[in-house]
Amino acid sequence: MSAGSGLLLLVVTILGLGVVAQLLADRLQIPSVLFLILAGIAVGPEGLAIVDVSAFGGHETLSAIVGLSVAIIVFEGAFHLKLTKLRQSPTEALRLVTVGAAITLFGTALVVRFALGTTWGLAFLIGSLLIATGPTVITPILDVVPVRDQVGAALETEGIVNDVTAAILAVAVFEVVVIGETGVAALLESFVIRLGVGILVGIIAALFVAYGLKHVDIAASNAVRNARLIVLITAIATYGVADGIISEAGIAAVATAGVLLGNADLPYESEIEAFKGDITLIVLSFVFISLATLLSIDSLLALGVGGLLVVLFVTVIIRPLAVMLSTHGHRFSTREQLFMSAVGPRGIIPASVATLFALELQSENQTAAAVLVGTVFLVILTTVVFQGGFARHIAQVLSVLPKRIVIVGGGRVGQSLAERLEQRQENVIMVESDQEAVETARNAGFTVYHGDGTDTNVLQSVGADTARVVAAATGDDDTNLLVSQLADSKFNTERVIARVNRPGNAPAFEELGVESIPVDTAIAQSIDNEIERPALSAWMTELGRTGDVQEIEVTAEQFVGRTIAEIDEYLPEGVLIALVSRADRSLVPEHDVTIQAGDHLTFVGRRSAVDEAIELCHHA
Repeated sequence: MSAGSGLLLLVVTILGLGVVAQLLADRLQIPSVLFLILAGIAVGPEGLAIVDVSAFGGHETLSAIVGLSVAIIVFEGAFHLKLTKLRQSPTEALRLVTVGAAITLFGTALVVRFALGTTWGLAFLIGSLLIATGPTVITPILDVVPVRDQVGAALETEGIVNDVTAAILAVAVFEVVVIGETGVAALLESFVIRLGVGILVGIIAALFVAYGLKHVDIAASNAVRNARLIVLITAIATYGVADGIISEAGIAAVATAGVLLGNADLPYESEIEAFKGDITLIVLSFVFISLATLLSIDSLLALGVGGLLVVLFVTVIIRPLAVMLSTHGHRFSTREQLFMSAVGPRGIIPASVATLFALELQSENQTAAAVLVGTVFLVILTTVVFQGGFARHIAQVLSVLPKRIVIVGGGRVGQSLAERLEQRQENVIMVESDQEAVETARNAGFTVYHGDGTDTNVLQSVGADTARVVAAATGDDDTNLLVSQLADSKFNTERVIARVNRPGNAPAFEELGVESIPVDTAIAQSIDNEIERPALSAWMTELGRTGDVQEIEVTAEQFVGRTIAEIDEYLPEGVLIALVSRADRSLVPEHDVTIQAGDHLTFVGRRSAVDEAIELCHHA
């Protein structure tokens, strides 16, 4: 077989395994990184020996390819990190990337030093690498574990920032303690220079591209395609320029450019995001499978009990300590803190950088090189398998998954409802059987499952068994009635709401106990509100944008037994308690009304203030 044919077979094998891993991930609701790393081990030298480093042209070529792939992955993750989401937990995110990173660095170095008997220099090198979680492992987890935005934003921010921190800090430590440069000052200087160069290059690239896409005509007939290609090339060029100035500055550059461009309100932003997601899937498959082939079972076994102690301390003691100290306060519940503690898998940055360092160390200290690669890969393997693979199960056990709203029907009514719900940060999925309607809804940015909503298996797949609400919103009453029956009898959904298109069919829904919304009545009420209550009607139309009305059950123990007047002192400005619901009756919120267990409060006010009030009543 010629070299060209061998390389082609190699690429086809890796990409094919990547597609299979993604299909399994979607089917089993398990992050794809688990299947990717297992596939790499299976086809690598420790398995079927189909893929080998030499097939890539050696370690240097592989390192260059991996570096470029990591740049695309980090850029894509940073592009998705919206500042509006980050503002929901800015303090905690900042602590995770500072206090949390420091605890991880020193804690890991300490346990490596005494469990494996290494030098302090090698211990700190391993500790600096294992700071990183990274978007390569966090993003696939959050794709299948839809936690609250605050939790997701904190984990995404930690992954992106700590990828940069780990890559730059590890290089600085390597230069100081391994190559021979001495002193903390030299370490800090190396770190700051690389970070500064990366941030500067990233800012310049983002400003240049954002201005160009907004103000330069890029050929209207192919504008979407050109915009996507420009952004992709920007990511690659930004990485190359920064890394060319000084090694490992490229990661900081693409992370900076990604965050800035992702929040720059670019034209064709949704199309750019979809395109980058496809590219990322390809490079993610390549990186994980190719690096997993470097895994040596012998180097893992050589670590012995000391290696197991490192993994145990990193996952069971150091990670929870870092999370708990970084996220203390009222914004996260204890269950969410435990989830974040249990989900901190290490990703590509530790693997790729550790491999580069090991190559440089082999000629001088083979033992140190083996310990470095073995320890890093052992932590990556165990955290990806157990924390990544079981992330959804961990979330379910801890009850941190916000209950989903399932909308059957992806037409105009279904999309309008989904839009309003998502503006209030609800976890929404639509079910639609018509392929054209599915594509239209997906292009509009909605999460849509292609299938028949009257099929029990389809409803099971979209989570009807744990859904907070199932809304039957198709244009066919027979379909809506059957969906309602299944949701109520087969899945025991908390609430079932159905659209009734023909007034004469309303009694059939009422007999089932389904909350029905006759179309003609809803339209008449809307017109009546516009006539008699125009200000209220206009404000209700803006719900989810500027103002909001939300009803929640009080679960915070400290509020049970308190009066409305006492609770008002805890609430933020811009929100009022409009109604207190108890059993089958509603009470006007007089100041002396005492809240009981199981009461529901209806909040009215600014959207952000309402969200904060809900958090207080749920988690205080």
